[in-house]
Amino acid sequence: MATPAAVSHTSAAALSHLIRHISTTCTADLRPEYHRLVRKVSLLSHLLDEIDEFFSRSEAGGGEGSSAPPVDPVDGLDQLLAALRAAKRFLSLSRDARTCQVADSHNVANDTVPDKISVQFKYLMWQLEKALGNFHYNYFGISEEIQEQVELVRAQMKREIKKESSDVKLFSELHHVLTFRQTGDLQSNLSNLPDEHHELRETVLPVLEIHDVPDSDVERIMQDLINRLDEIKISNSLTMEEKSTTSGKSESVKKTQEKVQKGDTITILEDFRCPISLELMRDPVIVSTGQTYERAFIQRWIDNGNRTCPKTQQKLQNTTLTPNYVLRSLIMQWCEEHGIDPPTRSKSDGFSLEVGGDRTAIESIVRSLSSTSPDDRKSAAAEIRSLAKRSTDNRILLAEAGAIPALVSLLSSKDQKTQEHAVTSLLNLSIYDHNKELIILAGAIIPIVQVLHIGSMEARENAAAAIFSLSLVDENKITIGSTPGAIEALVELLQTGSTRGRKDAATALFNLCIYQANKVRAVRAGILLPLIQMLQDSSNNGTIDEALTILSVLVSHQECKLAIAKANTIPVLIDLLRSGQPRNKENAAAILLALCKKDIENLACIGRLGALIPLTELTKTGTDRAKRKATSLLEHLSKLKVM
Repeated sequence: MATPAAVSHTSAAALSHLIRHISTTCTADLRPEYHRLVRKVSLLSHLLDEIDEFFSRSEAGGGEGSSAPPVDPVDGLDQLLAALRAAKRFLSLSRDARTCQVADSHNVANDTVPDKISVQFKYLMWQLEKALGNFHYNYFGISEEIQEQVELVRAQMKREIKKESSDVKLFSELHHVLTFRQTGDLQSNLSNLPDEHHELRETVLPVLEIHDVPDSDVERIMQDLINRLDEIKISNSLTMEEKSTTSGKSESVKKTQEKVQKGDTITILEDFRCPISLELMRDPVIVSTGQTYERAFIQRWIDNGNRTCPKTQQKLQNTTLTPNYVLRSLIMQWCEEHGIDPPTRSKSDGFSLEVGGDRTAIESIVRSLSSTSPDDRKSAAAEIRSLAKRSTDNRILLAEAGAIPALVSLLSSKDQKTQEHAVTSLLNLSIYDHNKELIILAGAIIPIVQVLHIGSMEARENAAAAIFSLSLVDENKITIGSTPGAIEALVELLQTGSTRGRKDAATALFNLCIYQANKVRAVRAGILLPLIQMLQDSSNNGTIDEALTILSVLVSHQECKLAIAKANTIPVLIDLLRSGQPRNKENAAAILLALCKKDIENLACIGRLGALIPLTELTKTGTDRAKRKATSLLEHLSKLKVM
């Protein structure tokens, strides 16, 4: 008989095969559900690598898992294996001519039948999320970075199914029946089901199809599910009766409770609302007057020719929109604390689309991207670059006309100007959130990275800006960071690029390094050398601020913290405490505090380098945050002297 370890290793090998098979499945010309499934499964490849490493260590005599799981770890692997097998079949059915609408085989009107592909996709999202939630990460020694990555994928899966809570309950019961089904005599005939169960059948049959359930088992499973659902209804009914007879609450008490519930609404802080839409902001940006707005609404305001701040009526010195990361983080934290989902924008970003006669002209321009004439392709790319910059409507119409895949193909053009127009067009198109996903699905990341390496300086600048824009979506941080050469190319631009190029590279690197694994990649790619050079550039306060911002993100990772200290950064930071701008002093103190926490050597170093005087001064004259950081550092230094 095979040992649990052997069985577990076999399951892991099957898991490896499935993930690689699904990740390389071509989903061109298929519905978006297929694309989204492949993307999410491909993000699990790093989890697979660490599972393989675990078994390699075990074979080499490295022992068992790092902690004993509450149940057999084989169960966690097998749950994920079953979900991925269903996902593989779902993809294979996409090209099978036999996969017709469930309604057709039962003569049910199409407008009353759930979309089969949508049902199957939602069930797969539910099953994969459940399997990942039950996986024994600690037992298999999965790193924190990979666990964080898996949590991001799970969050994406939850968002795919959250709108259909009734389906989730049904999926749970169906999964139970499928897991524990037994063979036996058929108990009923599907064709004789009561009318009330026909709608149930139209949801269940697509799920059974992707699990490759034999026809001989279908009727048994349906009846078992119906019996189980009926039992739950009876149980709920009895519970309600017990509550009704034992509560003894008066009508007045119930009315009081209802008032409390109705009045118990969450008040959105005024600072979290967009002054234009008055709605909770999702992507807050700052204009030149210092006011913050939702990106989509202020962009439309500017696109319509307005050059004043809607709130203050002051003239806008420029139309640059600077992401307000601090406010965005506060909004996300607030949403999490109050148990509500972060806001999302509608397709038209809160505005009605006015297509007019533009659609035909745009489609004609997009067709020219595939012209046999190089000049026509270059001209079309230049025109799309301009159109995509002007308005949200144009960005939507261009994407619908198929501009994105054609532009991606032009990124490898030998003509540098065509390449520059193409990458800048993708940057402008990515401003509209839905297009970010389309750009990723079109396979744009690798060619954009190639442009970062070999393009003209303007093309490299805009490639870095495009990476920043795409990385605003959390799962794209993983995709971009794990793309070979992506972070290295950004670090190179940070070191050798133009002033604007360095700024674009810094912004992109900061956003990518919010994700833990990318912090290590950036340090290993050599980011610390250009960052220290930027800190020593006293002629440009902006670059110092950017360098400090990136360091403040990197220092939260232990490996990066050690590398920062080793790179002789501490003396440079102490110099900034003495002569930097107030904001720079604040950030320098925060980074020094992070370096010195639980590190006596670094703490002793800042003491020897004379940090005591500037820190004492900072407690009196610094910003509120700077005062707190400086005070904490002085307390640590005081304890060190006592020791």
